Amino acid sequence: MRLPFVLLTLATLLSACQTQEFALRPIDGSRPVRAVATTNFVSDLVQQIGGERAQVTGLMGPGVDPHLYKASAGDVRKLTQADIVFYGGLFLEGKLVELFEKMPKAIAVTDTIPRELLIAPKGGFEGTYTYDPHVWFDVSLWAYTAEAVRDGLSRVDPAGAGYYAKRTQQYQARLRELDAWVKREIERIPPQQRVMVTAHDAFSYFGRRYGLEVRGLQGVSTVAETGTRDVQDLAAFLAERGIRAIFVESSVPRRSVEAVVAAVRSRGKELHIGGELFSDAAGDPGTPEGTYIGMVEHNVRTIVSALLGGEHP
Repeated sequence: MRLPFVLLTLATLLSACQTQEFALRPIDGSRPVRAVATTNFVSDLVQQIGGERAQVTGLMGPGVDPHLYKASAGDVRKLTQADIVFYGGLFLEGKLVELFEKMPKAIAVTDTIPRELLIAPKGGFEGTYTYDPHVWFDVSLWAYTAEAVRDGLSRVDPAGAGYYAKRTQQYQARLRELDAWVKREIERIPPQQRVMVTAHDAFSYFGRRYGLEVRGLQGVSTVAETGTRDVQDLAAFLAERGIRAIFVESSVPRRSVEAVVAAVRSRGKELHIGGELFSDAAGDPGTPEGTYIGMVEHNVRTIVSALLGGEHP
């Protein structure tokens, strides 16, 4: 049986990565840097730092689950034509990791985050996960990733190093303001109601940073399936605590969340779907939610409103 074209091409790429074909080579600054990024919020990060000196192409759009993403033939062309590639790292892009780790011009934006700040419980996570990759939900951690982009762009475009450094400082200042705003908003929720339940366990960093108890039906990756026991156990917890809302995610099917709502109501308690959160992908291009900052703001407003029983922040 012949391998499908894309798999064959990726195998060829892996072999080519052993040569200088995928080395990071400086450009002369006469044109924008051709940068490729994986998730759309990584694309936004690169554009925020690269500004007019970078032409950013994304592989994954809104609603795309990076845990399950498989490269297309078009993606292969984008990667080969790029001057530099940025990806999330920490095995977020599970099926592309082997390729990226052998590609010298591919940079994991999470590499600049001190490892002692990452979530790594005893025994690790399922499969290949050593650390929880969902670092962007802690805004203070996401600020570190701007430095990885700054350094990568400066290597490929040395003439723009000062430009990238200035934009990094400006963007990190905006993120510090965002981090403080998120803290203030979450503190409006009564402590007993600070319980956040979603389709998969993507919000642990958010809970740790901003003081919420976080639960997910699935694990860190969306590869695992949700069982009936998982639904019933979670429903019992929510009914006992009197939690008002559970959330769906833009990149994860909502059927499991709906099953939890039905199980809670069968216990004579009321539970609502509090709204849709952006988890592993940002929103549509050209909308506020299509940027990292807009994505965070949307999530926080949705969470606070739902857990306060519908009051708009």
